[in-house]
Amino acid sequence: MKKTIIVSLVIMLALFAFVGCGKSSSTITVAETSSAPATTETTAAVKEEAKTLEYAAGTVLRTATGYNSKKTGLTFDAEVAGEGITLGGVTYHSGDFKPTWVEVQNILNIKIEDKYQGNSSSNELKYWKERLNEIDIAYGNASELTELGEAGSFVDLAQYLDYMPNFKAYLEENPIVRLSITGNTSTGAIYFAPYFDGVNDIERMPLMRTDMLEKLLDGEGKFTAAKSGSITVAEYEPYMPTSGKVTIETPTADGTSTFMLTKDYDKAGNIVAKMNAAIAKGALSGVDAVNMLRDYIDTAYNGYYGTKRSNLFAGQDAAWDADEMVALLRCVVANAYTLNGTDSIQGLFSREDANLSRQIDLIRFAGHLFGVRGVESRQDYLYFDADGSLKDARQDTELYEAVNRMRDLALEGLISKSFIEGQTEKSATIIENDIGFLSYDYNQTQTIFNNDGKLSEGEVYRAIMVPVARWYDGTDPNGVYMRFTESWRSVKTTGWSISKSGVGSDTDKLNAALVLLDFAYSERGQILLSYGPDVFIKTNADGSYVTFNFNGKEMPVIADETRAKLWELAGGNYTNFARQYLGSTLHFVKSQAFEFQCTTEAGMLGAGYISNAIALGTIKHPELAVADNMWYTSIPTTLPTTTVETATIQGYTELTTKFASSSNQFNILVDMVQKGYTLDGVASEADMVNRVTNEWGGKQYLKIKDTQWSRLLKFYESL
Repeated sequence: MKKTIIVSLVIMLALFAFVGCGKSSSTITVAETSSAPATTETTAAVKEEAKTLEYAAGTVLRTATGYNSKKTGLTFDAEVAGEGITLGGVTYHSGDFKPTWVEVQNILNIKIEDKYQGNSSSNELKYWKERLNEIDIAYGNASELTELGEAGSFVDLAQYLDYMPNFKAYLEENPIVRLSITGNTSTGAIYFAPYFDGVNDIERMPLMRTDMLEKLLDGEGKFTAAKSGSITVAEYEPYMPTSGKVTIETPTADGTSTFMLTKDYDKAGNIVAKMNAAIAKGALSGVDAVNMLRDYIDTAYNGYYGTKRSNLFAGQDAAWDADEMVALLRCVVANAYTLNGTDSIQGLFSREDANLSRQIDLIRFAGHLFGVRGVESRQDYLYFDADGSLKDARQDTELYEAVNRMRDLALEGLISKSFIEGQTEKSATIIENDIGFLSYDYNQTQTIFNNDGKLSEGEVYRAIMVPVARWYDGTDPNGVYMRFTESWRSVKTTGWSISKSGVGSDTDKLNAALVLLDFAYSERGQILLSYGPDVFIKTNADGSYVTFNFNGKEMPVIADETRAKLWELAGGNYTNFARQYLGSTLHFVKSQAFEFQCTTEAGMLGAGYISNAIALGTIKHPELAVADNMWYTSIPTTLPTTTVETATIQGYTELTTKFASSSNQFNILVDMVQKGYTLDGVASEADMVNRVTNEWGGKQYLKIKDTQWSRLLKFYESL
C-alpha cells in the first residue's frame, strides 16, 4: 500500500491543539515527527464524514518564498551562516534550511526545494510570473497575486476551506481579514494566504527621551538653567480650544481603572496661545517657556500631576494633546544646553531622515496629532465615514491642514534639520548623540537603544501615550476629544499562493501545499513560525512550555539561550534575528508575544502603559470586523478588482507617484512639510483637494473603490 499522510478535520484539530501551551497530545498524528508518517490504517478511527487531504510522505514542494533578501529566506545564505553557525546545539551552513523550516518539513513530512531568488515580494513574483510551472508556492504582493489568480495562475483556496480547518476558523474569527483577501465577490475566491506582522494590536507609537522630559518639567519651584536659547518664531497656532473645558476618560496612575480628567482652558488658557502672545512682544527665553508650561500644567489640570508633570506626557495617566506637545518641543529646542550640553537639539525626527519610507512616519504622526483619518490606513488613504461611505483622506482638506501644521513646526525649527533637508541621518546616531527628542516608530526595534550602549545610565528612550485629539467619529457633530490610533495591525500586503501550473495534476503536491498553508494558522503553527522550534522556547520539567500572559492569552517564554543569541547575533533586533537566523516570522501570523519579550525594560514600560489603556478602552482603534459604527471599521487591505478597474486606476498615475511611501520615491505630503506648497496653482488646502479630486483622478478612483467595497460588502452579507 502507498504510504500517505492523511490530514483530516479531526486530526488537524488534534495535531495543532495547544494543550497548556505545551506539546501536542500523544495521539499518533503527523505532529509526532519522530514517528513514521501517519498511514491510512493509522486514521481508520477517524469519523467517515471528516474531510481529508492525502499526500505521499516526502512530497516535494518547490517554494519561491522569503521576506525581502537572500538573508531572510528559508535557507541560510553565506553572509549569515559564514563558516557555520550553531543554534540550539546544531551547526548550520550556507544552503541549509533554517531551524524553523527543518521543523516544518519534519512535522508535515514534506521536502521543500528552495527556489527563492532573494527579492522583494514584487520583484520575486515578477521573476517567476512567466515560469510558475517551475514552482509550487509563490510569494508576492496581494494585489498581484489576486490579479494572477483571477487569470487562472493560482489555486482558489476558498474551494478547500473545509479541508483547512485552522485557516477557515481564523477567517471566521476575523471578518475583515476574510474581506481583505477575497479576490472575487461572485465566487468568493481567495488566492493567497495572508501575512500578519502581529494582528489586532497597535503598531507604531510615539517614542520620547523621557529623561529629557523630566529634566524640564519635574520638581519643586521654578526651572532654572545655566544657559538657554530663546524662541523668536511662532508659526504654529492653537489646535485645541482656547477657552472652556475638555474632559477626557483617562487611565488611573496604576492602570487599574479609569477616571475623568479635565483640561480647564478657562483657568489656564491655551499654552500655545499664551506662548505666541509672549513671543509677539519679543523673544521668549527657554527658561521662561519651561516655567510657562509648568504653570499651565499645574493650572489646567488643577494640580493633578503635582511635581511629576512629566506624567502628562509619559505616565500611565497621560493626557497630552498636540498643543501641549508643541509647547514642549519649543522648550526642548530652546534648552538644548540643559539637555545635551550643546547648542542644538532636534525636536521631531524620523528613523532615517533621508528615506521616504521612514519620513512618512511623521505624516502618520500628524494624523494622530490632529485627528485625521486615513493617514495610516491599511489601504492607500482610505477610511469609512460613520455612515459607511468610503472616503479618501487625500481628498479631505483636514489632511492638508494637518500637514501645514507640521510645516509650521518645521518653520519654527522643531523638526530635525536633516529631515527638512533630506540628509542622511539615522535614529541610532541621533539617539546616541543625544540630539533627538521625539519620534513615531516601532517600539521594539527602536527602544533597543536603551540596552545597546547608545544611551548612558539614566537616559531613557521609550513609548509614551497616544495623544488626545478631536475625532469626528459620528457620535457628536462637534467631534469627540479622545485617544484614537489608526496604527492597528491587520493583513499586510503580501502572502503565499499555490501555483496551478506548478502543482498541475499532482494531487500530492496540491494537498501538501494546502496542509502547509493551513498549518501556518494553527496554534502550533503560529508558535513555530513565530518562535522557531521548541529548543528556542523555555520548558517545564514535564516538557510543557513556560508561559506568560500576553494580551489575555498564555504564550510561550523564550529560552535564555535564545535571548542571548538575539543580542549576540542581531544586536537585540528581534525581526532580524528571527528572519535571518531562526527562519521564523517569514509571513503568515507573526505573534507579537516573541517580540514583546525581546523588548528592553524601558520599551516594555511604555508599551505596557499603552496596552493597559487599550484594554481599559481609553485608546480607541479600528476593528477587524464590520462595526455598527463604520468609522471604526478597518479598511480591508485589498479590495476585489476587475481587470478594467485595475487598468483604470493604474491610469491615475499621480495618485501613486505623488503619494508614494517607498525609499527613493516622492510624497507630496513630505514635500509640503519640507518646502510648503510647491505645485503651480496650489496655494491652499482647497487647491490641493481640487488638484487631487478633479485633475489627478481622485474622484473617479474613489468611485471605483466604493464600487469594489459595495461588491465586497454584499458578498460579506451573503456569507
